[in-house]
Amino acid sequence: MQARAEAGRPYADRMAEVLTEVASRTTGTRNPFLTRRDVKKRLLILVSADRGLAGGLNVNAFRAALGYIRQGPDTVLVTIGRKGRDYFRRLGVPIIADVSQTGDRPELKDILPAITVARDEYIKESVDQVALVHTHFVSVAKLVPTVSVLVPVEVPERKEGVRVDYLYEPEPEEVLARLLPRYVEAEVYAAVLDNLASFYAAQMIAMRNATDNAGELITDLTLLRNKVRQATITKELSEIVGGAEALAAG
Repeated sequence: MQARAEAGRPYADRMAEVLTEVASRTTGTRNPFLTRRDVKKRLLILVSADRGLAGGLNVNAFRAALGYIRQGPDTVLVTIGRKGRDYFRRLGVPIIADVSQTGDRPELKDILPAITVARDEYIKESVDQVALVHTHFVSVAKLVPTVSVLVPVEVPERKEGVRVDYLYEPEPEEVLARLLPRYVEAEVYAAVLDNLASFYAAQMIAMRNATDNAGELITDLTLLRNKVRQATITKELSEIVGGAEALAAG
């Protein structure tokens, strides 16, 4: 799963590069995905696991989400993953769409309905910002809850260097309009794969810790059993010796 998550990130990064190049060719475009508005209501896409037994993975992501929710205007949720859905449903946070039980090898089509709802809410101006929370896989020992703003899209700055003069058909503005929704989809899908890799890493660490703790408990109980057994044997021997001495004295 780690390999799949790492393989998905270059696609999203390359998508960002193409987005930067196309955006630099446009002039005065007012694409809704690039338009900044006063933030009166927000939407948060929360990516979590479908299962537990993964240490603090889900809890840490929930804390990051709660921090985002409490530090701004009204927020509605789109959840990807059963744990996040169930947790925030208990808290009474509005959930307008959810996707869960996508399995160990989720595909884009599995989470596309949730992304579409979030995207449409922004286009209809029902919300003024769309953000994303997931756990970023840095290494097996380092899993970082991450909050990022998806929409409006922050187009990365173009790097200096030789620039190829592309010819666009249709015009760059239309290419950009079609590219931006795909960019949002790629970012969310990469986050889902990233979160899944984090889940397996956290689960592996949790199981290893549980095994170590069980081993330590077995060792402690074995020592305790041996001490109790030794004390019982010593007591029985003392009683036998005492009885024999009493008989001999009689």
